Amino acid sequence: MEGSFDMTAFDRLKKLCDEQGISVNVLEERIGLGKNTLYSWKKNTPKGSNLIKVADYLQVSTDYLLGRTDKKHIVDIETVAAHHVGEEWTEEELEEIERFKEFVRMKRKDHPQKGQ
Repeated sequence: MEGSFDMTAFDRLKKLCDEQGISVNVLEERIGLGKNTLYSWKKNTPKGSNLIKVADYLQVSTDYLLGRTDKKHIVDIETVAAHHVGEEWTEEELEEIERFKEFVRMKRKDHPQKGQ
């Protein structure tokens, strides 16, 4: 995606919605946001829980949405776990792990694997 660092968070969000065949309004509805909430991303840098909800639903990193990287996908959990065995975790890190576990559960419900 050449020149994508010039894209706003809304541009990236819109492109991802188009790729998944949904509108921004449908995304807002599916993740529990009010109508036109995400359109504010055209002029403002997204923050907080809305950014996380969008990233989780679209299965991309928040850094991707913010234009800090062109890598869309979150690092594989097995790779992350292998690099952190035996480390101490902060309360914030544990909360992030819990959010990721919930994301995986939601993904499993939305996209069941074969045989389930």
